[in-house]
Amino acid sequence: MEKQVMAIQLENLVQSIKSKVRALKKSKKPYVKMDKSASVRVEIRSRKARKLIDKTLQVADRPGKRTIT
Repeated sequence: MEKQVMAIQLENLVQSIKSKVRALKKSKKPYVKMDKSASVRVEIRSRKARKLIDKTLQVADRPGKRTIT
C-alpha cells in the first residue's frame, strides 16, 4: 500500500516536471538570467588578483627577466 502511494507521488512529480519543461520550451525565454551577486563578483576579483600576484612572484623569482606579461 505504501509503495503504491509513493509510486503515485513520484508519477505526479514526473508529470509536474514534464509540464514545466514543456512550458519552458514554448516560452521565448527559457530561463531568467540572474545577475552576479556581490559575493560572486568579489570571488572573481579575488581569483584575478591571486593570478596577478602569482605571476608577479614568478617574475620576482627570476631576476634576469624584468617584464610581466
